[in-house]
Amino acid sequence: MSPTADGHEVEDHAKGRIISDAPLSRPVPVALRYDPDFTPATVRFVFPGNIEWSFPRALLETGLRAPTRRGDIGVWPCGRVQTVVEFHTDDGVAVVQFDTTALLRFLKHTYAETASITP
Repeated sequence: MSPTADGHEVEDHAKGRIISDAPLSRPVPVALRYDPDFTPATVRFVFPGNIEWSFPRALLETGLRAPTRRGDIGVWPCGRVQTVVEFHTDDGVAVVQFDTTALLRFLKHTYAETASITP
């Protein structure tokens, strides 16, 4: 976890796997970001090429336990140790699988940061 200069933004890193109909999935590094000063209820997933998706932190949290969807983002558990995040665009759908522990760690960091700035 690395805060920005103001000490509030959380940035974790996770390795996702892009799931497609190809025989092998492709790993992709993803920056997981949270800035309570800018958007306290929103998390951001940043992919290579500065492709960024923002969505409610509650959607990610709920999706770790049960399938959920809001707008262009779907999140659901996949077995006991994986979570799938699905991103819809006009060009198609990207399906990325993460280790649930990396996403739980990120959420823990976001809630710890929120608690540290609450008056």
